[in-house]
Amino acid sequence: MVIILLAVLAFGVIHSVLAGNAARAAFRRQFGERAYHGLYRLVYNTIAVVTAAPLALLLVVLPGRELWRSEGTLLAAALAVQLIGVCGFLIALLQVDIGRFIGLSQLRAYVMGAALPLPPEPLQQSGLYGLVRHPLYLFSLLVMWPMPVMTDTLLMFNLAATAYLLVGSRLEEKRLLALFGQEYVDYRRRVPWLLPFLRSR
Repeated sequence: MVIILLAVLAFGVIHSVLAGNAARAAFRRQFGERAYHGLYRLVYNTIAVVTAAPLALLLVVLPGRELWRSEGTLLAAALAVQLIGVCGFLIALLQVDIGRFIGLSQLRAYVMGAALPLPPEPLQQSGLYGLVRHPLYLFSLLVMWPMPVMTDTLLMFNLAATAYLLVGSRLEEKRLLALFGQEYVDYRRRVPWLLPFLRSR
C-alpha cells in the first residue's frame, strides 16, 4: 500500500510543479512565448498521462487484500452510481472546449501560424457547472468510490487521489480567480464547491 501512496504522491508533485508558474516561466524562457502558448498545454497533458501509466499498472499488478465486495442490491446501486459518474464526467467534459482542454487547438494554431494565445475561453457557469464548480472532480469521485470490490490497495489509492483532487480544486480556484476576477467571485458565491446544494461561506 505504501508504494501506491508514494506513486500518487509522485504523480501529484509532478503534476503540481508543471502547473505552477515557475515551470511555465522556465518553458517560456527556453522555448519562447509563442511555443509556450502553442505547446505547453499538450506537453503538460502528455506528461500527466505518461506519469499516470505506472500508477495504473501498479493497481493491476498489486491488487491487494479484498476488504469488501458488493452483491445483490448493493452491487446494483454501486454500479448505478458509477454510471452516473461516467455520464456526468463526459457531459461536463463536453461543456468545455475539448480541443483546448487537451492542447490540440493550441498546437493547430502554432503549426498553422495562427495568432497565439487563443482568445480567452469564457467561464463555464451553466449545465453541470451550475451544479458545482468542479463537476469533473465530483463525477471522478463517484466513479472511484463505489467499487464493487474494494481492496486495501485500491482504498489507499482512492484516499490519496481524493486528497489530491481536493487540494487541486483549491489551487485551480486560485488560478480561475486570477483569470476571471470578480466574475469568478460572483460565480463562487452562487455555486457550491464540490457537493451539490451545499454552499460554504
